[in-house]
Amino acid sequence: MRRRERMKLPPTPVPLPETIRAAGIDPERIDIVVNSHLHWDHCGWNTILTQGVPRPAFPRAVYYTRRGEWEHAHRRHPRDSVAYIDANYDPLVDAGRMRLIDADTEVAPGVWLRRAPGHTPDMMVITASDSGRTFCFLTDLVPTAAHVTPTWVAAFDLDPIQSIDSKLHWLGEAARGDWICAFAHDPSIAFARIAHRDDKFEAVAP
Repeated sequence: MRRRERMKLPPTPVPLPETIRAAGIDPERIDIVVNSHLHWDHCGWNTILTQGVPRPAFPRAVYYTRRGEWEHAHRRHPRDSVAYIDANYDPLVDAGRMRLIDADTEVAPGVWLRRAPGHTPDMMVITASDSGRTFCFLTDLVPTAAHVTPTWVAAFDLDPIQSIDSKLHWLGEAARGDWICAFAHDPSIAFARIAHRDDKFEAVAP
């Protein structure tokens, strides 16, 4: 309950498959699930407890995350151990349903998972390109539009210097490519383009 209050989530969760179904998408047709990293707020609906046993929330899906991220989750470092819940991923790894990747990977045509360390040592950003346009999920590298200022790093980032370096790289790529970017934790701005003006990055309307 404290975690839900801290993240401003409703006290009674709505299962993610139900939310997806309400949007007109059959969750049983989903065949790829990407975990940018394994903090509970980014992978908490990987599994659903059925009679106390965690089972895949998306029965057809292959799940992806970085091997280094999974290994870091099991180190239980005091700095971020509270963010990891093994039931979200270990049953999938044990069942062969989660692939632990060691390098940047294309999981579908034009859909790439690329390492962007700083928030965690092996977090990834996800890009999807088609017909000359690119969408980028910046995940917790740039959690809100305010964080497009590279030196504004989240207090939860494990390596602020590395976060800044990763942001400079990926924000630069986004600005040059005119990408549409998504923010994981912004309460009012979901998507934006990144502009680079006078040595500053800005989030502008898509």
